[in-house]
Amino acid sequence: MDLGISDRVAPLVDQVRRMIRDEIAPLDVEYHAEVGKHASGDRFQHTERQLEILNGLKDLAKSRGLWNFWLTDSASGFGLNTVEYAYLAEEMGKVSIAAEIFNCNAPDTGNMEVLERYGTVDHKERWLTPLLNGDIRSAYLMTEPDVGSSDPTNLALSAVRDGDDWVLNGEKWWATGAGDPRCEMYIVMANTNPDAAKHSRHSMFLMSAKSDGIEILRPMQVFHHDDAPHGHMHIRFTDVRVANADLVLGEGRGFEVAQGRLGPGRIHHCMRAIGQAEMALELMCQRASSRHAFGKKLAELGANYDIIANARMEIEQARLLCLKAAWMMDTKGKREAAPWISQIKVVAPLMALKVIDEAMQMHGAGGISQDQPLAAMWTHVRTLRLADGPDAVHRRQVARAELKRYQNDGA
Repeated sequence: MDLGISDRVAPLVDQVRRMIRDEIAPLDVEYHAEVGKHASGDRFQHTERQLEILNGLKDLAKSRGLWNFWLTDSASGFGLNTVEYAYLAEEMGKVSIAAEIFNCNAPDTGNMEVLERYGTVDHKERWLTPLLNGDIRSAYLMTEPDVGSSDPTNLALSAVRDGDDWVLNGEKWWATGAGDPRCEMYIVMANTNPDAAKHSRHSMFLMSAKSDGIEILRPMQVFHHDDAPHGHMHIRFTDVRVANADLVLGEGRGFEVAQGRLGPGRIHHCMRAIGQAEMALELMCQRASSRHAFGKKLAELGANYDIIANARMEIEQARLLCLKAAWMMDTKGKREAAPWISQIKVVAPLMALKVIDEAMQMHGAGGISQDQPLAAMWTHVRTLRLADGPDAVHRRQVARAELKRYQNDGA
């Protein structure tokens, strides 16, 4: 089991790390300070300076060949495996805009994977090519306000066949990225046959975000923040027509598509969370080494040595588990890797939250202020305990896999 940095990916990791540190991180604060400064007053419109920052950095990344690393096990990408991509994703997790600069940002990566793996030639020409080029953004619409969406068989937004079209009615919320004015397409999971077997009730549709009958009701707030200009939107569908040709794989295969999409996406989220924990530990150590109180460095006070040591050990433990889950995907496939993905999906956010919290504590009141990235990091990582399945669902999957080993044929 080789979980180390391969000779193939090592130079890419070095280039990405240096670009994030020297060119992306210095502009990240300025980018976020521009939110809400558009002449219209609309927080979900980019200012000229924001677009200048994003497009300038993306052009640099493209010119250096640092683009679309995420497309693992595919002739369309670098040909990296999931273990190799893990090291790149960790670096990108350290600065909030970094993933987009390399066209490795969620939810676009998962949506591109759906299109690359399952899309028709027409789907790829219409949606995949501009997404791969970084010309447009996309959103994935699965979660709903009125049902327990952690069980996808509950999803109720309906799609009824009408000739060569389907007519969609219902609501979705927490549609991440749907607030971005560059968002041009949605992937939507809809109930096409409520009487079918539970894993055959739903289908996945591709559609223009500008389709008639789509209404953005509001941006959902995360701890009273709207995450503009990216956003997480609450959307209503009223008689939205989608061509049958824009079904992914075919009727009743939505659950299959969702599982194929969410497995890699969960690992990507965890990789980036580990990167955020690394950044938090770096800030914690810098603070502990440079700040003095009661005649000593902060590092020498209280239990701060233990806190720093525990943070390092817990990051290393989580990284190894993440790499093991990635290795399982590469060598055994998504089904065999599923319990490992569930394990790291629980472990990584909890670990990162703990490390970030300790870093905030080391900074005192400044740690929770706008002067440090820590509060925003904590808020983002906290959402990961819900995104792509809450902790309880993943623990259930881990326990079921474990208990299965003790069941005899008659159980």
